[in-house]
Amino acid sequence: MNVFLDFEKPVAELEGKIKELRHVAHGGALNIGDEVARLEARVEQVLRQTYAKLTPWQKMQVARHPDRPHFLDYVGHLLTDFTPLSGDRSYGDDAALLGGIGRFRGRSVVVIGHEKGKGTDGRVKHNFGMAHPEGYRKAIRLMEMADQFGLPVLTFVDTPGAYPGVGAEERGQAEAIARSIETCLGLDVPLIATIVGEGGSGGAIALATGDRVLMFEHAVYSVISPEGCASILWRNPAKARDAADALKLTAMDLMELKVIDVVVSEPLGGAHRHPDRAIELLGNAIDEVLSDVLAESVETRRQRRRDKYLAIGRLT
Repeated sequence: MNVFLDFEKPVAELEGKIKELRHVAHGGALNIGDEVARLEARVEQVLRQTYAKLTPWQKMQVARHPDRPHFLDYVGHLLTDFTPLSGDRSYGDDAALLGGIGRFRGRSVVVIGHEKGKGTDGRVKHNFGMAHPEGYRKAIRLMEMADQFGLPVLTFVDTPGAYPGVGAEERGQAEAIARSIETCLGLDVPLIATIVGEGGSGGAIALATGDRVLMFEHAVYSVISPEGCASILWRNPAKARDAADALKLTAMDLMELKVIDVVVSEPLGGAHRHPDRAIELLGNAIDEVLSDVLAESVETRRQRRRDKYLAIGRLT
């Protein structure tokens, strides 16, 4: 069953008419081909017009869509011979942040990413993609292992933010995130990061401090959620739309600010409408960027990475 966002209501109505026509004509002699084709063309037109002018708040809704591909979808489509690796060797395993070793188009790689889960049980199991300190320490362990064996690292970011619970803070959430960022910056091997859905706060930066940062066209990446920002600045979460406008959280905004390096196009109507096609497009973009970064020497790579992050936010 498709989940339609508020601004997709005209599309929902058209697709509802198509479904009704097919139901009425099922098993009968009624020829509905021309009418269905006309309605499908209209759906495409409305989608194209709607998605060409999405507001930042609407992009936030698309980024949070429950049918967008998740980490395990990317692993299942882009990797072969995947072996998951668990635990931080200190406290436990975190289901909100997953990782392992596999082959990406013939290359051995380490992959790490947030998993939000599907369905109520899945979301609860994966804590809605909000990682604990042990999740980030697992990521550190896997990145250090990748460096030891000369394996490129691919990360997939999709989280509202790191889990802010009391237990997480007691176990050193801030320290774990800071060390994860430090580990990203210190790698000899390439790290290609992609913002595939929500990129929320330090919980996202902990995996996104890469040589190249890719971002889906309708993903978002911000220091805080619009609701959190509105609660702090206006003491009113209902101001989230205004906060989304001010935060410059869209891919085009971040490309202009040089926070990200590549905007990856999504299929018409967003990745949630055609997940397999979206994953294929992302795989092609990662392959191209990874080849470029692998061609650099270790010294050049480390210096370029350092310069990239020192330059962000510089006043001129």
